Amino acid sequence: MSSELEQQLKNVKAELDASPPAWVVTFGDMMSLLLCFFVLLLSFSETDKQLYKEVAGSLAQAFGIQREIKALDSPKGQKMIAKDFDMQHIATREKEEFGKEIKKEIETHFKDIKDKIQVEVSKDKVTIRMMGETAFDSGKSDIRPEMMPLLEKIGSILRGGKGEIIVCGHTDNIPVKSGPFQSNLRLSIARAATVAEFLINHTGIEPSRISTMGFGEYRPLVSNDTPEGRQKNRRVEITLTTSAFNQESTPEKPSENTLEYRQKLPVYKPTTP
Repeated sequence: MSSELEQQLKNVKAELDASPPAWVVTFGDMMSLLLCFFVLLLSFSETDKQLYKEVAGSLAQAFGIQREIKALDSPKGQKMIAKDFDMQHIATREKEEFGKEIKKEIETHFKDIKDKIQVEVSKDKVTIRMMGETAFDSGKSDIRPEMMPLLEKIGSILRGGKGEIIVCGHTDNIPVKSGPFQSNLRLSIARAATVAEFLINHTGIEPSRISTMGFGEYRPLVSNDTPEGRQKNRRVEITLTTSAFNQESTPEKPSENTLEYRQKLPVYKPTTP
């Protein structure tokens, strides 16, 4: 009996001798924690200084590294995930809501001209495009009376948004032969300025938010070879940028054949000789 007990003790001792020391387990746990910690630091290595400070403070509180604030509950880190994503998502939702509201207004109260008005929602902006003789008679810069209610509604909707409002005028490639304007560039600038002035005077939009640009015939949507194409290219565009609007989303720099008009009031309005 004693021999069997001795044999069992020898077996247990052999197993203990074969297993690693107790400190190895603790060391392994510590290495795993350090690895996770440095991986976390690496994941934030490309952020700006302000975000890094916020993360460092969050980690410090999460690990209880604070001596000034007395807390009864366990320290909790600040939520840091997807702050920028949340802001971009909100801005996108705002653009979509503006676009839906303007489309609904056009389809409800302006059915006769809805085919000549486009509302385009992109990543950084909302564009209302009025094509053909929707807003202006041929060769003129005076807004047609039947378009004024629509512009007032568009202005009231845009007034509640954030960001810059850019009014752009475009024409087809048919040269100007008569009237107060000597070129398509001047005509496009005058039309954009007239719309901008109307939005300021009749809808209460802050003048500092509005800019006007004229591109003449040099930025066509489609070919000018057909009457339908020329009608689409004769247009005025009202663009609302988001509050997150950056330089990359601004209209491209005008070419040598393009005039840009970005003065604030008083806006350019040619007089008839």
